[in-house]
Amino acid sequence: MPLKLDFKNGEKMIINAVVLENVGPTAKLLIRNRANILREKEILSEEDAATPSARVYFSLQCAYMFPDGQDDHLEKFEGFLDEYLKACPSAEDIGTDIREHVKEGELYRALKLARKLIAHEMEVLTEFNESLKLRLEEVVETSENEEEFDGDIEALGSDLREYMKD
Repeated sequence: MPLKLDFKNGEKMIINAVVLENVGPTAKLLIRNRANILREKEILSEEDAATPSARVYFSLQCAYMFPDGQDDHLEKFEGFLDEYLKACPSAEDIGTDIREHVKEGELYRALKLARKLIAHEMEVLTEFNESLKLRLEEVVETSENEEEFDGDIEALGSDLREYMKD
């Protein structure tokens, strides 16, 4: 079954490793055979792959778009995903689902799940930042002199190490 795409003015997409840009009014494309397609909103640049989950996504994106180097990109993907899951075990279910799709050769579906990994990372970091902010406020409020403050900073460091283990 063909895939019909609306291609807006100025929008870019990649089809089988070829970057296309619509330079006129909106266009409609009908893709009649199997093709690897990413719309502009799905494309992550190498420069933007600055977080562990984004590196997972970027390596999968490259494996999807560049079949000639797929094995190398998938090897990088495995390493990045292993590192991420080691640091953030709460994402294990998402990682398992991504790996299943990769194993089945369903790289586009794996990419969609990798977006969930990015969202999970943002959630964890936001929660961590909020916890850190609250803890720092507690330390500052309860500190009456510099010696107590130093002790509270050590306790804060211990709290952070425990939080990172979870």
